[in-house]
Amino acid sequence: MGRRTVQGRSGGCLGYPRPVPDLPFPVPAPLQAAALDALDREGKLDRALEALGPIAGRSVVTVAAGERQVARWSATGATIVAVDAIRGGASSALGDGSADVIVSPWAAFRGVDEAELAEADRILRPAGRLLVLHDYGRDDLATLRGDQTEYGTWTRRDGPFLTNGFRVRVIHCFWTFDDLDAARQVVGEAFGASGQAFAAALKRPRLSWNVAIYHRTRGGAPSSHGD
Repeated sequence: MGRRTVQGRSGGCLGYPRPVPDLPFPVPAPLQAAALDALDREGKLDRALEALGPIAGRSVVTVAAGERQVARWSATGATIVAVDAIRGGASSALGDGSADVIVSPWAAFRGVDEAELAEADRILRPAGRLLVLHDYGRDDLATLRGDQTEYGTWTRRDGPFLTNGFRVRVIHCFWTFDDLDAARQVVGEAFGASGQAFAAALKRPRLSWNVAIYHRTRGGAPSSHGD
């Protein structure tokens, strides 16, 4: 698919030809609004991305981001170009040194390879920033998903991110629902039998959720941003 340009502040429309997920895991359509509303109500992720980017007022490329995410970042005054991937034809139309920041939420970078990194570096301006969000694990969401071993591949010191010039900042977030009934409904229907058992044991309408932001300056140069 081609790129999609979204203008900040003054308008432009989010003309996506197909839905792009805003959630890091599948949720039945009738429950998506409740799940989106529960996601990181404290705004910790946006504050962390701004500190590591920044994003506000910059030229930003988003990779496989959802409409809600793009709209939120566009509202900061950023000019956004949305693409499906940083590889092959998906990003080839982006100019050399055309972006201040590339943001890739929810595993668009599954395993960092040289071609992806080279393409990201081509697109970024000098001192530009590549920010990649992944579930970190060791939380309620990882327990529900049952895929702890996959998280470990990314977070190891000899894993693909930390050996390719990235540093990592872990943000301790929550999914906070209005009440226990809402939490139990979303968890039970999104995660099947294991979710129903987990939901029955919930004592408060909140799930712990740790997010790793892997961050890298163009070329893998040492970052001035702390972990």
